[in-house]
Amino acid sequence: MTIRIATFNVENLFRRPHVFALDDAAERQRILEDFALLVSLLDHETYTDEDKETVVGILERHDAADSQSRDRPIVVNQTRGGAKLFKAGQGGGIEITAKGRAHWVGWAELVRDDVNGEALQNTGRVIAEVDADILLAVEVEDRLTLERFNNQVLAGRMGEKRYPFNMLIDGNDSRGIDIGLLSRRPVTSVRSHIFDGAPGRPPVFSRDCPEFEVELGDGQPLWVLGNHFKSKGFGAPAVSAKKREAQARRVKEIYEDALRRTPLVTVAGDLNDSPDSEPIGLLLDTGLRDAMSHSGYTGPPGTYGTGNSLRQKIDYLMFSPDLFEAVRAVEVERRGIWAPDTFDSFPTVTSKTTQASDHAALYADLDV
Repeated sequence: MTIRIATFNVENLFRRPHVFALDDAAERQRILEDFALLVSLLDHETYTDEDKETVVGILERHDAADSQSRDRPIVVNQTRGGAKLFKAGQGGGIEITAKGRAHWVGWAELVRDDVNGEALQNTGRVIAEVDADILLAVEVEDRLTLERFNNQVLAGRMGEKRYPFNMLIDGNDSRGIDIGLLSRRPVTSVRSHIFDGAPGRPPVFSRDCPEFEVELGDGQPLWVLGNHFKSKGFGAPAVSAKKREAQARRVKEIYEDALRRTPLVTVAGDLNDSPDSEPIGLLLDTGLRDAMSHSGYTGPPGTYGTGNSLRQKIDYLMFSPDLFEAVRAVEVERRGIWAPDTFDSFPTVTSKTTQASDHAALYADLDV
């Protein structure tokens, strides 16, 4: 029996915060830093005068309290009729009225743009071209979004085969960036690791490391461990690197535990690091094998952007020894990316705005 397993950072199955679309990198960074500080301050048990002054400054700087502003990058959601964080002060300013986190109900979030319809359809085009039996989808908003995409885009607008099974558990990312699975084989169980980590400290996984148990039809289950490691794009590089290392160490433990249940295990997803990095080395030291190291793969080394460099290899299918022995072919579907000076895209991919993702889809055929 031949099955095709794939991983794809779909990128267009969640509404991306508007700040990420800003061309000015410095302004983008200022907004993200202000947002992180705001969220941290709002979690304080008691708001000091200094806390209140800083919160007011952030809210006013970004028009966060102006419900009529169409350009505000940050918003504070407050429940109707309940205790509020702030009210309009004298002279049109903002006055923080809550004494601390327990004295109001609500949260701060980054304002999101609408999903781009052309990009979404190109995401569907990539998935239809790959036609995997089991596809790990990274950067999905929730399970119902995955189901709507399955029914309305893949099967509806595009007339392609829908996936009879889809699964997703909400993870830890405050923006709703989750990890889901589309499968033509029954998904018989799921294990989540959103709470993994030391008590009283942030969880190990920025999203999750969900374990999907997939029935292959011969009584032998396949376990897919989905991942989206900490990005290099935001935060201090040393802190981000340490986070990815911790995530890799925990995935190593989860993988070794899964091997006790079945010899058929794959670690898949966007690991946000190159093959020569310590986190990837930790995983490969377990005996896991990178699909792109198979002799059947002869294309460019990367999976992100132009893919011409090993530094651009951040998406992985890693197979347990028994699974790697079953690999017959490995390919990368790049045509959903806009890289006109490097390779041809789908005709419907005409810019970065309409590209399916800035990641390629990686897939492998296995005889199991």
